[in-house]
Amino acid sequence: MSDITQAQADAVLGAARESARETGTAMNIAVVDAGGNLKAFTRMDGAWLGSIDISIKKARTARYFDMATGSIGELSQPGGPLFNIEHSNGGLITFPGGLPLHDGDGTIIGAIGVSGSTVENDHTVASAGAAAQR
Repeated sequence: MSDITQAQADAVLGAARESARETGTAMNIAVVDAGGNLKAFTRMDGAWLGSIDISIKKARTARYFDMATGSIGELSQPGGPLFNIEHSNGGLITFPGGLPLHDGDGTIIGAIGVSGSTVENDHTVASAGAAAQR
């Protein structure tokens, strides 16, 4: 199994942190490895304490299902095929801000989760972090 290195995780965090600064937000940013284990984390000054857990769960959710958390959210609405999935795996987060991370060959090596602002800003910052790994 391919796994994210510490240097890659640091690059993802750095790019996401820079994007958060550009959007004027204070974020919690989590990176998990291929097994869904926390690899790197940062809580920017002033980021909400309640968003620490959310950022980690977004990263794990993206890795557990190898898709953007916002996409899982679309499938988990009432009447949807994944309704109530957020209650599995010790709690998932099914709104935007979590993305899988790929190596140069397209293999998933981990995921990023971001929380601390609107879901649109969370997704923007997560996308910036993910782009640093491509």
